[in-house]
Amino acid sequence: MVRRRRARRGSIFFVLALLPAVAGCPSADEFLASGDGSFLITGGRWLDVHTGDLVENTGIGIRDGRIVSLGVPPDTVEYSREIKLQGDVTILPGLIDLHAHYAVDLFGEGRVDETAAYPELFLANGVTTTFPAGEMDPARMRELRLAIESGERMGPRILNSGPYFGSWRRGWDNDAMTADSIHREVDHWAELGAAGFKAKGIRAEHLSALIERAHEHGLTVTGHLDSGFGDSVNPRDAILMGIDRVEHFLGGDMMPADRTAYASLQEFDDFEGPELRDIIDLYVDNDVRFDATLSIYGYWGPHDPEMTEYWTDELRFLTPYMRAIVEARPRRPVSESFAKMSPIKRKTLKAFHDGGGRDLITLGTDHPSWGRYWSPFGVHREMLALARAGVPPADVFRIATLNGARAMGLGDDLGSIEQGKLADLVGVAGNPLDDVRAARTVQFVFTRGRFHSAFDLLAAAEEKIGPADASEESAWKPGR
Repeated sequence: MVRRRRARRGSIFFVLALLPAVAGCPSADEFLASGDGSFLITGGRWLDVHTGDLVENTGIGIRDGRIVSLGVPPDTVEYSREIKLQGDVTILPGLIDLHAHYAVDLFGEGRVDETAAYPELFLANGVTTTFPAGEMDPARMRELRLAIESGERMGPRILNSGPYFGSWRRGWDNDAMTADSIHREVDHWAELGAAGFKAKGIRAEHLSALIERAHEHGLTVTGHLDSGFGDSVNPRDAILMGIDRVEHFLGGDMMPADRTAYASLQEFDDFEGPELRDIIDLYVDNDVRFDATLSIYGYWGPHDPEMTEYWTDELRFLTPYMRAIVEARPRRPVSESFAKMSPIKRKTLKAFHDGGGRDLITLGTDHPSWGRYWSPFGVHREMLALARAGVPPADVFRIATLNGARAMGLGDDLGSIEQGKLADLVGVAGNPLDDVRAARTVQFVFTRGRFHSAFDLLAAAEEKIGPADASEESAWKPGR
C-alpha cells in the first residue's frame, strides 16, 4: 500500500501522481530512490528539441537508464514500474550548463568550490549535466564526480574541467610555463577523467599548446578570452588555432586590440556592419560554439526584478549563521560597465542566432555566488535572458540541452528525448514554450536510472552552505 506523506508547501500532490498504480508497489520514498528495474512513464507531453514541438506522451520506456521506446510500447515489453503523470506536465531533456561554477566567495577573500548543497540544487533545478569551466580545487571536484558516479552522492553528471589554464589559476606563472609543461598537465588531468579544459588569462603560445594536446586526447577547450590587448588572445585567433568553444565575447574586429574586450563591447553599436558579420561567419564556418552568459549582467548591472527575483527562498540554503551575515550586507552596487554591456550582449547574441549560429549557442551561467543567487538556479535566469534577447522558446531549450550535449561530444547519449539515449528527463508544471519560466517549476528529475523529487532535493540542501559558526569560517576561504 502506498504510504502517503504529509503534504508540505503544496508539492506532494505531484509526488503521489508519480507513484506506480500497481499492487504491492513500494512506498514513495523507496520508489523515488529505486535504481532497480525498468520504468514506463505515461501522461503529459514531452518536448522534441529537434522540431521544437510538444508531443503527447503515450509512453516513454526506460530500461537500465536508457530510453528503449517512445510511444505505445510493444506488447512484448514489460516494465517493472509505471509512472502515470497527471495534470499539465511537460517533460524536458535534462538541462546542460557548460559554465556551471560550483565556486562561491562568501567572505570576499576568493573562491572555493561548494560541494555540500550544490549537487542536490543542480538536480532540483533540472540540470543533469554540468561542466564547471575551471575548478578551484580540481581534486575535490573529481572526488565529487566519482561519488556521484558510484551512487554515494546525488547530483548531476559532472564533466570535470580540471584547473584553469592561464593567469586565473592561483600560482600560474606565465614565464615558467612551456608547451611541454602544459602537455604534461593535460596528460595528467585527462588520465584522471577530465572531460575538457578551460583557458582564462592565457597567452597565445600556451593556448596553442593546450588545444593541441587536448585534441590528442579527444577533449575540448573553451576560453574566456579578450581582444588581443596586451598579451591576451582574441577569439578570432583562438578559432584559427582550433579552439572548440568561446565564452562571453565574440571577438574579431568588433574588439580591436588597442583596448580590452570589455571596453570595446560597451561602445559597440554597429549590428549590421562587417565587423559583427565577419566574426559570426568565422564561428559558423569553423563550427565553434559560443557561450554568451547573458544573465550575469543582470546580477551586476541594473537590478532587474524579472531577472534577479527569487521564485524560491534561495537564502534558506545558507546555514543560519551565514544567512545572518549575508542579510546584513548592503546590496551590491551597480556596475556601470555591465549596465552598458547588457543590452549590447543581447543584440549580438540575437544577431549570432539569426546569422547561422542557432546550433552553436550553448547555455552557460557563469555565476560564482557571493551568498545570493546560487549557480544552480542560474540556468533558469539564463534561459529567460536568452528569451528576452529574442531567441524563440523552442530554441532556448535546444540551446539548453542538445547544443550543450553536442558541444561536449555527447550528442549520441544526451540532449534530447530519443530512443537509445540516456534517460535524463525533467518534469515541469505547465507549458515552457508559452513562457520559459515554466521550467522553474521542476517536479521531478530522472537521471542515472533514478527518480528524484525536486522538493526532496531542495529540502536536502537546506542550511548546508557556509560555516555553522565563526570557528568554521576559515574552511570557506581559499588557501586554508
